[in-house]
Amino acid sequence: MANKIETSGDEDFLSVPVPENERMGRFGLTMAWWALCSAMFWLMVPATLALTLGAKNVLIGLVLSTVVYAIINGAITRFSIKTGLSVEQFSELLFGKVGAQLATLIFCATAIYYAVFEGSVIAVAINAYFPSIDLKYAFLIVICYSVPLVFGSVQHWLDKFNGVLLPFYLIGLVAAVAMTVSEYGYSDAWLQLGPGSDVPEDGWWQCFTYFMGVWIMMMYTWDYARLGRKEDADYHARYNFGWLFYVFTFLVNAMVGIFIAGTIPLEGGISEVSAVLGLLKLMGLFGLAFVWVSQTRINTANFYLSAINMQAFLKSAFNVHLPKVLCVIAVGFIVYNLMLQNVFSFILKALAYQGTLVVAWVSIALVFIYLKRTADMSPATLGAQLSRTPTVRWGALSAWILSSVLGALLLQAPQGIAGWSAPVTALTAAGIYFVVKSRYIRNDRVSAYQLGD
Repeated sequence: MANKIETSGDEDFLSVPVPENERMGRFGLTMAWWALCSAMFWLMVPATLALTLGAKNVLIGLVLSTVVYAIINGAITRFSIKTGLSVEQFSELLFGKVGAQLATLIFCATAIYYAVFEGSVIAVAINAYFPSIDLKYAFLIVICYSVPLVFGSVQHWLDKFNGVLLPFYLIGLVAAVAMTVSEYGYSDAWLQLGPGSDVPEDGWWQCFTYFMGVWIMMMYTWDYARLGRKEDADYHARYNFGWLFYVFTFLVNAMVGIFIAGTIPLEGGISEVSAVLGLLKLMGLFGLAFVWVSQTRINTANFYLSAINMQAFLKSAFNVHLPKVLCVIAVGFIVYNLMLQNVFSFILKALAYQGTLVVAWVSIALVFIYLKRTADMSPATLGAQLSRTPTVRWGALSAWILSSVLGALLLQAPQGIAGWSAPVTALTAAGIYFVVKSRYIRNDRVSAYQLGD
C-alpha cells in the first residue's frame, strides 16, 4: 500500500520518513543534539577572528548570527519534525535523485572536515601534554576511540553518551574561567583583543558573513530534528535547536575562548589552538580531560552524520548497500589521512567554498518550506511521493548550482567583495528558486502531487 512505511532494518531511517512511533522524547533528543555545543571550534574561531576583526566586532557579529540562526533553525525544526524527512530525502523531493546525491555528498564531506578539525584539536592537546606521543599516533588514538562510539544510533546510544558527558563539559567551562581569573586576575583586556588601530569598521559584518559559512548547522539540525515528536515541536524550535542553543554555543563559548586566548600568555602568541594550549597550561591533566570531553561529544555528531550520509550516497548513486558500521570505519580512515596533512592551513578555506553550496541549499529549502506551508506533508504521503521523484528537477537544481558558482567566484575576489559571497549566494538562490516555483501556488493551496514539482 502507498501509505505503508517500511522501517525494518533501517534504524537511522535513511530511506523513509521517521514514523511517529520511532520519535525521541525531549530529554533524549536534547542530550543528543547538545553534543554540538561543546566543540572547541566555537572557542577557537572567535578568538582567531578577534585578532583581525576586534573582539567587540566579533561579539556583535555573533549576536546577529544567533538571531538569524534561531529564526532559520526554528523554521527548519518545525518542518523536519512535521515531515520526518532526512536531508537526503528532502533533497530528493526538492532537486530529484541527482540533487539528493549531491546534497548527501556535500553533507558527508563537510561533516568529515569538521571531524578532522575537532579530532586534530584533541590530538594536538594529547601531543602537547604528552610530547613523547608523536602527533601521528595521537591522530590514530583519536580515530580508534571515535569510530566505535557511533556504531549505535542516536536513539539508542548517542543521546545517553552525550547526556553523561554534558555536565562535565559545563563544569570544565566554568572551571576554566575561574582558574584563569584566579591565576591572572580579571581585566577587560580581552575585549580589546584585535589589530589595534586597524580594526575594520565592518568587522561585525565580516564576522556575521563568516558564520554564514557554518550554515551546515542547518543540515545538522534537519537530520536530528526529524527524530522529535510533533507535540514537542515548539520546545525544539524555540529552545533545543533555537535561540537558547545558539546563545550558549556562539556567545558563551566565544566569550570564554576570547577571554582565555587574550588572558593566558603563550609563547608564539595567539593562534588557531591558543584556547586549547592555554587550557593545558593552566589546568594540566584536567584541561586535557576537558578538551577530550568537548571534542568527543561534537565528534559523535560529525562521525555519525558523515557515515549515514555516505551510506545514503552510496546507495543512491551506485546502488551499493554498505552497512553503517563499514561506513563509519571508512569515515575514520578518511579522517585519519586528512589529519596527517596540515589541517589548520587548508580546512577553513575548503569549508568556505563548500559553505556556498550549503548556504544556497538552506536558502532554497526555506523558500520551499514557505511555498508548501499548506501542503499535506505527513510521513506516509511523503513516503509515497519519494517513490516517484524524477532523476532531476531542473528548476531547483539550476538555482542551487548557479547561486553556488556565483558565491565561489566571489570568494576569489578582493576581501571587500569576497565578504559578500555568502549573502549574495543566499539571496540569489532564494530569488531564482522563488521565481521558478511560485507559479505552482494556486490560491495558497497545494496538492500532495505538486509538493515535489
